[in-house]
Amino acid sequence: MPRAKRLLRSEAARRLLCWLVHLYIRFVYWTSRWETAGDDVPQALRAQGKPFILAFWHGRLLMIPMAWQGLAPMHMLISGHRDGRLIADAVRYFGIDSVPGSTNDGGTGALRAMVRHVRAGDCIGITPDGPNGPAMRSSAGIVGVARLARAPIIPITYATSRRRILATWDRFHLPFPWSRGVFLWGDPINVPADLADDDSEVWRRRIEERMIVQTAEADRRVGREATAPGTLERDAMRALRRAAEES
Repeated sequence: MPRAKRLLRSEAARRLLCWLVHLYIRFVYWTSRWETAGDDVPQALRAQGKPFILAFWHGRLLMIPMAWQGLAPMHMLISGHRDGRLIADAVRYFGIDSVPGSTNDGGTGALRAMVRHVRAGDCIGITPDGPNGPAMRSSAGIVGVARLARAPIIPITYATSRRRILATWDRFHLPFPWSRGVFLWGDPINVPADLADDDSEVWRRRIEERMIVQTAEADRRVGREATAPGTLERDAMRALRRAAEES
C-alpha cells in the first residue's frame, strides 16, 4: 500500500490534513485579490427565505466555502469514499455540513436527505460530475434533485490567475496564493416539477452547457485558457496511471 494511503488510515493524520487544507483555503483567499459577480442572485433568494441548489464542478470545489461565507445553512453532497470524507471534514471548518452519497444513487437516502434539507429551508451543494466523472460532464441526478425539491439550481465557479490544473480525473483547479481570483454566480435554472422523464436529458445538457460556459468565462477573466471537459471516469483514469507505472 502506498505510504500516503497508509498515513491517511490514521485518524490523527487525517484530521491534521483536513485542518491544513482549511488553512490553505483561507491563506489563498486572504493573499489574493477577488472579484465576485452575480452574487446578488443568491442574496436576493435568501432575503426572501428561499432555498436553492448550489452546483459546481468537482474540480472547482476548493474555494467554494469562501464564496459562500455563511450565506445560509449549507449541506454539501459528498461521496463516501476516502477523498470525499477528507473534503467533508475540511469544509466543516467553514460551517458546511455534508451528506454522504451522490446524485447517481437514485432514490436512496442521500437523495431523500437533500430534498428534506431544501424543504426545511436550507441550501444544498452538489457537484454534478462527481464522484466519478468525467470532469465537467453532468449526471442526470441533479435534475432529479431539483425536480423533487422544487428549488432552483444556481451554478457557481471560480478561477485564479496563479494555479495548477492537476492530472486528476476531475482536472482539479489548485489555486496558488497571491493570485487574481474571480467567483462567478450564474442565473437560476428552474427545472419544472412536472418534468417528463423524456425531458430529463434536455435539462441535464442545459445545466452542463451553462456550467461549462461559466467556467470558461471565469478562466478568461483571470487571463487563463479554459479548462476542457474530461473524457475519462475516475476508474479509467486510475487504470491508465497503473498501466503507465507498470510499463
